[in-house]
Amino acid sequence: MSSRPRLRVAVIGLGMASGPHARSLADLRDTVEVAAVFSPSLQRREAFAATWGFPVRDSMEAIFADSSISAVLLLTPPNTHLELVQMAAAARKHILLEKPLDISLERSELLVKTAEEADVKLAVVLQNRFRPTCEKLSALIAEGRFGAIVSASARINNWRPQSYYDQPGRGTRARDGGGVLLTQAIHTLDLLVAFAGLPVEVKAFCTTSPVHRMETEDLAVAAIRFAGGAIGTITATTCASPGFPDAIDIIGTKGTARLEGGHLEARFHDGPDVSLADGTAGSGSGADPMAFSHVHHRALLADFLDAVATDRAPRVSGREALMVHTLIAAILQ
Repeated sequence: MSSRPRLRVAVIGLGMASGPHARSLADLRDTVEVAAVFSPSLQRREAFAATWGFPVRDSMEAIFADSSISAVLLLTPPNTHLELVQMAAAARKHILLEKPLDISLERSELLVKTAEEADVKLAVVLQNRFRPTCEKLSALIAEGRFGAIVSASARINNWRPQSYYDQPGRGTRARDGGGVLLTQAIHTLDLLVAFAGLPVEVKAFCTTSPVHRMETEDLAVAAIRFAGGAIGTITATTCASPGFPDAIDIIGTKGTARLEGGHLEARFHDGPDVSLADGTAGSGSGADPMAFSHVHHRALLADFLDAVATDRAPRVSGREALMVHTLIAAILQ
């Protein structure tokens, strides 16, 4: 059991995204205390409290006014994020924010600036950074095992049935800010940027295919070029039934790697090769977007709690998350 006092936190937003966070909070009960949860929906508040036993508040204002609460988990729709972060920053509360940062690059930049100027921690839920396979690939790149990177590419072949987009606000510019790129592909594109850096040039096509009736893109293809001269491709869709694991390919002068779902295969010209599986089932790439383990959410939450306790930056800070938003904005443009 931790020798630190438990950090008191609140959860705002009890929709689909709240499940992995609730499981993570329960797992980390020795280091964190859930002081309050809130949703505008009374039904959701009552159902969440019945399932998890966390205390409920009937207003956000009560949460922000409670000085004993050190941090908030904001799990609300993307178009609410900026205003909620402004409220949390004004109340001097640290923030764990569901992706994406917000619905536009401009709002996202202002959101990050708001947290930085208030000197509160801002962590973003891009939990795949904490997968053991992703951490291993990042370490191999940092060690120079692949030599100079000549190509870095990402493939996101997800599936969402029309019923997914029939939900109010789903896949709209006003609520979600976009389609497959901001909602699904953001996780894998964040990894691509973390591994290879932010591309300096993007040429792209985005479209709404006949597979779906929706306002924003369900299919995007891009060619990208990096500062060091490496080139690559990005394909992202929610049209690929029944859904396949996301993949990243890294090609270097000394080796090649494929990260696919929970598996990493790295092959080197001079060996030894690396093969690693992270041991978790499900990826959320199919019809059920929540069909994945919460263990990586738990690792991200633990990192956030430690960042608050030790006064350091979270591993996936708002500033880090802005990089993938910059890439997505370039693809859409």
